[in-house]
Amino acid sequence: MLKTTSFKNGGTSNAAFSTNPDSTAFLTVEISNPTTSDPTVDKGHTRSARQLSWLWLLKFQQLATSLAWLTNGSVYLLRTANRRIAASRTDSPSDSSASSRRLYRIIKLFLLLVILLLCFELAAYFKGWHFSPPSMESAEAAVERAYAKWLEIRAGYLAPPLQSLTNVCIVLFLIQSVDRVVLMLGCFWIKFRKLRPVAAVEYDGSENVEDYPMVLVQIPMCNEREVYQQSISACCVQDWPKERMLIQVLDDSDELDAQLLIKAEVQKWQQRGVHILYRHRLIRTGYKAGNLKSAMNCDYVKDYEFVAIFDADFQPGPDFLKKTIPYFKGKDDLALVQTRWAFVNKDENLLTRLQNINLSFHFEVEQQVNGVFINFFGFNGTAGVWRIKALEECGGWLERTTVEDMDIACLCELPESYEAYKKQQHRWHSGPMQLFRLCFADTLRAKVSFGKKANLIFLFFLLRKLILPFYSFTLFCIILPLSMFLPEAELPAWVVCYIPGLMSILNILPAPRSFPFIVPYLLFENTMSVTKFHAMISGLFRLGSSYEWVVTKKLGRSSEADLVAFAEKESDPLVETTNLHRSSSESGLDALNKIETTKKSGKKKRNRLYRKELALAMILLTAALRSLLSAQGIHFYFLLFQGISFLVVGLDLIGEQVS
Repeated sequence: MLKTTSFKNGGTSNAAFSTNPDSTAFLTVEISNPTTSDPTVDKGHTRSARQLSWLWLLKFQQLATSLAWLTNGSVYLLRTANRRIAASRTDSPSDSSASSRRLYRIIKLFLLLVILLLCFELAAYFKGWHFSPPSMESAEAAVERAYAKWLEIRAGYLAPPLQSLTNVCIVLFLIQSVDRVVLMLGCFWIKFRKLRPVAAVEYDGSENVEDYPMVLVQIPMCNEREVYQQSISACCVQDWPKERMLIQVLDDSDELDAQLLIKAEVQKWQQRGVHILYRHRLIRTGYKAGNLKSAMNCDYVKDYEFVAIFDADFQPGPDFLKKTIPYFKGKDDLALVQTRWAFVNKDENLLTRLQNINLSFHFEVEQQVNGVFINFFGFNGTAGVWRIKALEECGGWLERTTVEDMDIACLCELPESYEAYKKQQHRWHSGPMQLFRLCFADTLRAKVSFGKKANLIFLFFLLRKLILPFYSFTLFCIILPLSMFLPEAELPAWVVCYIPGLMSILNILPAPRSFPFIVPYLLFENTMSVTKFHAMISGLFRLGSSYEWVVTKKLGRSSEADLVAFAEKESDPLVETTNLHRSSSESGLDALNKIETTKKSGKKKRNRLYRKELALAMILLTAALRSLLSAQGIHFYFLLFQGISFLVVGLDLIGEQVS
């Protein structure tokens, strides 16, 4: 308690100032402690005790609520896992290739090995041999001699090669980390200097029709009944002279109902005066790349200067062409204008949030830095405009691989199930290795600068597509658990925790709203390393699974609201405001009713079990238990949470859940 006092025996007053103008004014403050004789003190203490009791009661209630939530969650997870194990429906057919089965057998043998080693180490621990290791001379019992011999073999023959492999992976890990840091520094420089491409002209509607170049719009699709309507409608309402634009709907569907629905949608827009054509191939040679190549071979393509490509789940804004085509004006050496993607379902579940982190980094950092500093980057397969002459001069679309993205790819709706995401990632990581194997010599002979060749070969193919999945899988799924059983081979804590955490922070900067998911992101990226490693090996050594093309499943999360809003503002008679939403919906329903009798009965969708992920989960959890015996704190927690991450993914508890 603070009081102002004068110098009179400590008596209380407001303040004592000198009246002498020559003297210095002063104020004394006495800090007096309350005494027990003050009747208000007991009352204050009583109130404090009561408040403290309520505070502890509130904390106890919060603790009980948290425990109840954890208990209910654990029970739910156990019941879900039990149902899926009982159903025993494991990997999807596309994941049951010979190479996948071989990898699973290797992982299973590794699991048996670490379980045997754990049993051996537990016996040694309870015997006290961890604290006083026996030697061959002092060993008496057979088990003791066996453990002593194991220590000799471990230190002399097993640990040195494992340490060498560890050092190699650490070097690769550091190189990849430096690459990531350099990319981020380049991105910061671009933001700081506000570097961005500038269009030479701008279309404001006052131009003559002849001032607009001829544009071909291609929409490749295959059995896209969930999203075909939105993508076709978005392209048909482009703010571009209709006589200067042609839309090709390139349908590779093998389902009759999907073909009829898409054809009906095309006919509806044809009746409204839109220049739109429907093309269907009976044989899907080359998959999407073959579809695009076939469409470019049409005779009328020579009349067009540019081609815009949109995947079936992508909805360009009405001013897409007016925003992209001007960049080509006055730049005859410009071949491609690529736009970034926005995702309509990025907040749908944990899986889509984690995907958004990766793709945001790709567009905001990788593509932007390569475009500004190197003027060279890969086409993403959609939401881009090509100069047709440049596309033809570089050989057009090739059918040798299952990824057309870099051969001369794409997503606006993120996969919401782990099954769809896993298939997509397998395709995205096996395709680059096929290209590297097939196009390496052509790349060396290409008439481009040495810097662009080095960027393509060393940074894109080798570092980001080969080295990254190799060291991620080897370091965190093989070396780390083995080092727990071979402690002579050391894996520093900064490799396990600190630098990966820093790299995760850098990756997440382009998507700052995702910072709460930084730990799940780090664990999930390591979990996906088994899929990416298998895909990389398949593509590099021409294994069968590298040539499989599985269309990424879309759910049609986006709606027609934006198109209707545009129709309400559009005065062009091409778009009829009063019936756009109704007709675009009813046409599909009518066509669907007509073919209901011919519609194939689809298989019931269910969540699956993934054997490789489950086996790796058991390996990591076993290694975590072994690390407890050595009191390795950081390694234990990393192995524990990484093992749980593999377990969650293996039980298909991430992403879309089908009841």
